Amino acid sequence: MAHYHLIGICGTAMASLAGMLLARGHEVTGSDANVYPPMSEELARLGVPVALGYDPANLARRPDVVVVGNAIRRGNPEVEFVLEQRWRYASLPEVLKQEFLWGKRVLVVTGTHGKTTTTALAAHVLTVGGLEPTFFVGGVAENFGASFRVTDSDYVVLEGDEYDTAYFDKGPKFMHYLPEIGIVNNVEYDHADIYPNLEAVKLAFRRFVNLLPRTGTCVVGFDSPHARDVVARSFAPLESFALDASDAIWRAENVTYTETGMRFCVIRHGEPFGTFELPLFGAFNVRNALAVVAAATCWGVAPERIAEGLATFRAVKRRMQLRGEVGGVAVIDDFAHHPTAVRETLKALTQRFPGRPLTAVFEPRSWSSRKKVFQDVYAEALSVAQRVVVAPVFGREEVPADDCFSPEQLVADLTARGVEAAAVSGGESIVSYLLPRLTANDVVVLLSNGSFGGLHDRLLAALHAAGTNPVLKPVGKSGTAAEERSTAVVLEDDGGRSAPSLG
Repeated sequence: MAHYHLIGICGTAMASLAGMLLARGHEVTGSDANVYPPMSEELARLGVPVALGYDPANLARRPDVVVVGNAIRRGNPEVEFVLEQRWRYASLPEVLKQEFLWGKRVLVVTGTHGKTTTTALAAHVLTVGGLEPTFFVGGVAENFGASFRVTDSDYVVLEGDEYDTAYFDKGPKFMHYLPEIGIVNNVEYDHADIYPNLEAVKLAFRRFVNLLPRTGTCVVGFDSPHARDVVARSFAPLESFALDASDAIWRAENVTYTETGMRFCVIRHGEPFGTFELPLFGAFNVRNALAVVAAATCWGVAPERIAEGLATFRAVKRRMQLRGEVGGVAVIDDFAHHPTAVRETLKALTQRFPGRPLTAVFEPRSWSSRKKVFQDVYAEALSVAQRVVVAPVFGREEVPADDCFSPEQLVADLTARGVEAAAVSGGESIVSYLLPRLTANDVVVLLSNGSFGGLHDRLLAALHAAGTNPVLKPVGKSGTAAEERSTAVVLEDDGGRSAPSLG
């Protein structure tokens, strides 16, 4: 067994890799400049020694392989020492490939949106179907209470990210994986820090599709015109899926919403395949489910097992996650940051909480949202909400002034659309702004791909403290069951890391 040292170990993906390597019997150590929960607690539970700060002394006992996280740059003291010593180093995707993928049957989930949920859903459905896959996902899959699992199965499910791999490998992570089945859910422009334009993004996905063997399968979302384009020359046969495109092999019809989720009929080659229930909301989650139905069928999972897996799925943390409800005000945490994901998330929340006023609190934190590239389209996306609060641009000093996203312009654009909107300085100021404006039937969703400074917990605590405020009085017995919930369920924070490594 080998000794792996992980530089930047407290990132979600790196900590998950540490757990996977331990499960394989390897020795694991690590270092990070910011050691914080929940990953610091998870690493402590696993018994992984973690050094605070980067120092060549952390490598006094020479590891067999040094894994360099994609947030680590040249100038890092440990990186410089490893380069000078000419020791073996690798990226996270390289290690996944070498340790867990060769000789396996691998499903890789890609796309601009929906990767994490689709990967977690696929892992659960295939587990219910008896395949017991190893999996690696960029979030905590609630059915497993973890972001990874290592099994003896021949099957592996991976979230395939188009973001770059490491400072020494600027290609997409998914190019290191060995897909037998590749899901291309959708393709749009994103990651403005590394892709200059949409064509560059499409080229990356074309190269991924070119990894698929002729005996494999490309599962592609036909509602996305750019996804259709990138699979046009696939050597692997296509299994297309769609809600709207009539020429797709797999289609969903008769989508209805219940108090707990959705019900829909799946059509395959124009013939009924089955009726399925999913405890999620939103058209995008129907598409995610269709992709999983198609992939699971390719691997021989019976329709009734697929139906059981979909019906018992428990989602992923930070995807429309109810963090608490106090005095009839629901506080939701969601990872959405791309304007398409923001729009679809807000639409889904109007289905989950019908008739309840929706407030969106948006933090421009990803590189694409911090730049002007999506300035105009955010107004259309956020106008689904009745009220919008825009936080300051995260790390604004890192973005050139002439290319920086403008919260003030977004507020002006939303106001012109008739949406109540304000740019607020963040943290306690946002809480102070919201508190007198919230009523007992409101839904507040915090949209950020980082921790948002613990704003979820701050808002819930303030709502508790304002419990005697008549504006926040709990809804009486005449309200709906959802309105009558008044006990806060406060879950852990994600530790503040805003890593784009897994979507």
